[in-house]
Amino acid sequence: MNPLPLSAAEARVLGTLMEKARTVPDTYPMSLNALVGGCNQKSSRDPLTNLSEAEVQQALDDLKRRSLVFESSGTRVTRWEHNFQRGIGVPEQSAVLLGLLMLRGPQTAGELRIHAERWYRFADISSVEAFLDELQSRAEEKGGPLVAMLPRTSGAREPRWAHLLCGPVAAAEPETVAATFTAPRDLQARVAALEAEVAQLRSTVQNIVAELGLSPPGHGESNDRA
Repeated sequence: MNPLPLSAAEARVLGTLMEKARTVPDTYPMSLNALVGGCNQKSSRDPLTNLSEAEVQQALDDLKRRSLVFESSGTRVTRWEHNFQRGIGVPEQSAVLLGLLMLRGPQTAGELRIHAERWYRFADISSVEAFLDELQSRAEEKGGPLVAMLPRTSGAREPRWAHLLCGPVAAAEPETVAATFTAPRDLQARVAALEAEVAQLRSTVQNIVAELGLSPPGHGESNDRA
């Protein structure tokens, strides 16, 4: 069975197992209850999720059929372990980067190096970039690319990377960037409306002054000074 693409829930479950195996090995393998909490935690997650126990169990069952997780034996409570590296066929460093991308969303190479500290210590950003390049140029006979470099957004100093484990990704411009293009048009429309209103008011005042036989505004003051 082809292990890819994953659903969003499967990616979150798999990434959580990979994280906890490295950061809290004393509580690994994980029970279903602990795994639900890990998937829905508020820190180190993007986007945040609210997966139910049933949804996590379904994801585990699907991942098990793909040989990406397996049940741990010898305990009363069923516990789960990941089999990501072997199931996908990538080295340890690449598995770490993919796990972080599954949990935290698109990131720059620098962000990945910082976030990987508790998982694996990369020597420098160049080392991270080398493994990302390798994942991006992965041969089709091995399953094709597993990451993609996203188009650099306006004002960004570094490009971000995204995983392809759930299929192709589309990079959207941040709302703040889009706003810089729409705001001027809105401003021009408001200015034009105000100018039209002022012109109409000026015309109304002139008509009233003419009907009353008064001097136009400012005309009398000019005569007084003279």
